[in-house]
Amino acid sequence: MADPVATGKPSSALRRVLIPLALAQFICSFAGSNMNVMITDMSEDLDTTVQGIQTAITIFLLVMAALMIPAGKLTDRYGRKRLFLLGLIVYGIGALMSAVSPGLGVLILGNSILEGVGTALLIPPVYILTTLLFTEVTSRARAFGAIMAMGGVGAAAGPLIGGLIATALSWRWAFVFQALIIALIVLLSRHIEDPLPPEPGRPFDTLGAVLSAIGLVLLVMGILAADDNGWLLLGLLAAGALVLVWFFVHVRAMERTGKEPLLSTSLFRNKTSNLGLVTQNAQWLVLMGVSFVVAAYLQVVRGYNAIETGVIFTAATVGVLLTSFGAERFAKRREQRTLIMAGFVLTIVGIGVFLAMVSSSPSVWAFAPGLFLIGLGIGLMLTPSVNVVQSAFGEDQQGEISGLSRSVSNLGSSLGTAIAGTILVAGLTTHAYGLAMAVLAGIAVVGLVAAVFLPRSAVPERSAAA
Repeated sequence: MADPVATGKPSSALRRVLIPLALAQFICSFAGSNMNVMITDMSEDLDTTVQGIQTAITIFLLVMAALMIPAGKLTDRYGRKRLFLLGLIVYGIGALMSAVSPGLGVLILGNSILEGVGTALLIPPVYILTTLLFTEVTSRARAFGAIMAMGGVGAAAGPLIGGLIATALSWRWAFVFQALIIALIVLLSRHIEDPLPPEPGRPFDTLGAVLSAIGLVLLVMGILAADDNGWLLLGLLAAGALVLVWFFVHVRAMERTGKEPLLSTSLFRNKTSNLGLVTQNAQWLVLMGVSFVVAAYLQVVRGYNAIETGVIFTAATVGVLLTSFGAERFAKRREQRTLIMAGFVLTIVGIGVFLAMVSSSPSVWAFAPGLFLIGLGIGLMLTPSVNVVQSAFGEDQQGEISGLSRSVSNLGSSLGTAIAGTILVAGLTTHAYGLAMAVLAGIAVVGLVAAVFLPRSAVPERSAAA
């Protein structure tokens, strides 16, 4: 399927392709944040604890991160649209199972495992199809802008939508809502055509897939264990690092023998892409970490219910909307590097404003300015970071880089919830919430430093060859 803009087809063709892809990113981002405002309701209904719900959220994000790289590679073998539809079906089954779960175990199976697997299968095709279908630079920037905007809105509006549903009906209906959106996406996906035929005989690096998944799981488990046992923390982190080293040794060995590994080492020799991946990881870590910390603070310390918590998050949602949907216009005026740097600066300032105002005022309005600035910052840099990474490689490596890119982003989401949750569980006090936000601001500084070192030429309009 050719690029609708480049071939002169009407804009309705572009919309028909974009709608299901953007909705898919929306619902996956929504799933990662909407449970934050339902922590109290879910823990009471399922006879578990706040830490139990946090574990379910983290496992969901972790499964996505662990499986995103293998899933991205499988798109070449089985086809992008086929894997997209399979992911939607698995996700839908998980959402319905979560809706009727009698306890934490079934919730983890449905939400954390099945929805996590489904997301890992469907998200890489979203970005690969976008890159392959929208070959003209301006239309590709517009497409990525719409998709990332929906992703940012899903993450930022998840608390509001989840709070509305939980208060009006029940937290279980939030999963029914997800299943309904999935059904709509399946229906709309009939307009999508896979531009490349699948290659059933293409080899798949099973050992590499296992090693990469185990390494990532061990790293996040180590962070989750930080409040329980320091030695366990160090052991898990060391084990994860060793497994990932084993993975890279395995990849190099396969390349030397002429075989195709799970990931080509050439992906890590691109400075622009590497720095872009760091910014992606930091963005999603901060976004999901802030979402979890603020939601927990509002419910545990301030005693707000799901709908009240969700309404307060509206400030962040508005901020994300304003900058995300202006991504194409901003890209024409400023370098991607500049936009990413500005996004991190706004986010850091927003966290500072949030801490200053919330600590000095009991008013609910004290939350709005900081959250609004954080939303503005996150929305401003989501699309440029994706453009920088995806445009750094040609069509033959889109499966690999899309899987790696989404894995890095979802690993950031996992780490955001895990790090914030670990700090809070270690001491559920007002100071613990402030410390968690300060740590997230520090991570945003790391992202800013990475953005500073991005080359000035990292602009989509100058990377048309991709």
